[in-house]
Amino acid sequence: MSTPADIPPAAGATWANQTERSSLGIMRLMVWLSLTLGRRLSRVVLHGIASYFVLFAPAAGRASRSYLQRILGRRPTLAERYRHVLAFATTIHDRIYFLNGRFDLFDIDIVGAELVDAALADGRGLLLFGAHLGSFEVLRAAGRHHTERPVCMLMHEENARKINSVLAAINPAATRDILPLGQLDSMLRLRDRLDAGHLIGVLADRSPSGEGTRSIPFLGDPAPFPNGPFRLAAMLRRPVLFMSGIYLGENRYRIRFTPIADFSPVERKERAAAIDAAQLAYAAVLEDNCRDAPYNWFNFFDFWRDPAARPDKHHS
Repeated sequence: MSTPADIPPAAGATWANQTERSSLGIMRLMVWLSLTLGRRLSRVVLHGIASYFVLFAPAAGRASRSYLQRILGRRPTLAERYRHVLAFATTIHDRIYFLNGRFDLFDIDIVGAELVDAALADGRGLLLFGAHLGSFEVLRAAGRHHTERPVCMLMHEENARKINSVLAAINPAATRDILPLGQLDSMLRLRDRLDAGHLIGVLADRSPSGEGTRSIPFLGDPAPFPNGPFRLAAMLRRPVLFMSGIYLGENRYRIRFTPIADFSPVERKERAAAIDAAQLAYAAVLEDNCRDAPYNWFNFFDFWRDPAARPDKHHS
């Protein structure tokens, strides 16, 4: 099977467009099958997908093995590697049901909801920093369902376009919850959403190519974490909670909120120190979540690698 590296530059755009159309076609088929057959029957397909990636996706397989060895403290078994990939496939599959409002299919526990209520009490909105850990969709969907407040996702423009294409295949109404960066009015729209009391989600564990990072100890070794989300929170002077939507098996999820920082009272001269402290707190809480739910880590590449050497396709 060809990869982007195998394709001449002149054919790259055509290949990318064809691949994207093909992926969207597969997604639409999966949506139809999932909503027609129901979650239990359509989940049968996931075992085949997980088996394929364990056996025939060497790069992702190496990353999974390396991470599991790091978090488990020993060489992972084949069953554990399979469990890791299956958890990822399950959260992607469940996205279809969350975005279509099928909460009745799931048992969802929420820990720390009072933190959200307290942070929103002044009506200035809230930043929720997550990671490629568990399911963001369970949090976004449940947040809208339980708090009756919009939960918007902030992301860079190209990633927003790709995500919106996927969301449109699942439920077109979900695209309005994506807020792209990089446009002339992006910051104004973000501030307006926060001022309206919205919750804004940011996946703060990856950065686009060229964006500054800071090396922070994480699971035993330094890892590059992006500066951008924390500088943004400091500039906007808003509170930040860590968010995770952990898959617990079967139909069970646990949403957890943990305090990271409150930039509301931080003056300009204190900003650098507050950002440093927030980044350290974020990495520490992320590590705690990984140790608590090791099979929910969905960065299938060498996370500890120099960000300049990371493949662009992993930056989302």
